[in-house]
Amino acid sequence: MAELILQDGTVFTGESFGADAVADGEVVFNTGMAGYVESLTDPSYRGQILVFTYPLIGNYGVPSSELNEWGFSKNFESEAIHVRGVIVSQVSETYSHHAAVSSLQNWMEHHGIPGITGVDTRALTKKLREHGVMLGALRQAQGDTPSIDDPNESNLVDEVSCKEVVTYDPEGEVTKTIAAFDCGMKNNIIRSFLKRGVRVHRLPWDFDLAGSDLEYDAVFVSNGPGDPKTCKETIEQIQKAIEKEIPVFGICLGNQLLALAIGGDTFKMKYGHRGCNQPCLEHDEQGKKTQKCIITSQNHGFGVDADKLPKGWKIWFTNANDETVEGIRHESGKFFSVQFHPEATPGPEDADYLFDEFLNSL
Repeated sequence: MAELILQDGTVFTGESFGADAVADGEVVFNTGMAGYVESLTDPSYRGQILVFTYPLIGNYGVPSSELNEWGFSKNFESEAIHVRGVIVSQVSETYSHHAAVSSLQNWMEHHGIPGITGVDTRALTKKLREHGVMLGALRQAQGDTPSIDDPNESNLVDEVSCKEVVTYDPEGEVTKTIAAFDCGMKNNIIRSFLKRGVRVHRLPWDFDLAGSDLEYDAVFVSNGPGDPKTCKETIEQIQKAIEKEIPVFGICLGNQLLALAIGGDTFKMKYGHRGCNQPCLEHDEQGKKTQKCIITSQNHGFGVDADKLPKGWKIWFTNANDETVEGIRHESGKFFSVQFHPEATPGPEDADYLFDEFLNSL
């Protein structure tokens, strides 16, 4: 037996799977029907205990951890599991998929990540929706309850960012070169650029790009975990790029960091958006809603304040469910960002065209 204990004292009981360990973190939920491998290896989940709302998890197993020709994972979104714990209604003890080499149970155990199965995840999700995300702890029944720390008070980006500059060259001719701030960048973002012939300079989140001798055509700012206001060094580098009129494109955390760099503001959302099924409405160049709606993959707990955008900046996308900001852009066409994930993994590829729009703008 194992337990999830929320900060208000509520206890959810189930059976232990994965590693025999205790964990604490921010309890959040993901509404995707598939994609648990990609979600668990997404650095944006750093410091969190993840609840999957889909009732059966693990049925197609886990693929191999082999690396691609550039030296990073072929199948995962990073080389580690970043969640601190996993909560499911039912974990599958068997799996069936031609690419699977391991069960979810064995994979999580190998990485030291505890989980609980047999939990009423519907009731737990309803509680998180009504109250908002909560801190919580996993423990083996009758064991010691770990202390619960708020991960958002730490600089989680520093934990997941690369520590030195890494350059990836595409196969064939190099069309463009981007300087990409790795704030917890998913691997499929790099894959998305490489398949378009783009050379990628992968930079630590606090790298002094303005003071370096790197050659590049544009700046990219990645997704990542935690409060964007902890990334002051990245914000300063975005500001310097804008001052030099170097094109900037941001995804997820990159959307929030761009908003802060231009003098806007961000806020903590009640329970955020996490899943493969978030509808977003595109706005025209005047900031007015159009009839174009795309279904997007998302994973974030902070948002951009729509009322704090400075002159010259317009809302580019809004969430069709709650009308929160899902993208911003400058009237010059040189600086823009989206809150969702065009690279998907997991999720639909409706927004994949945005990589091409970014490159065509250079």
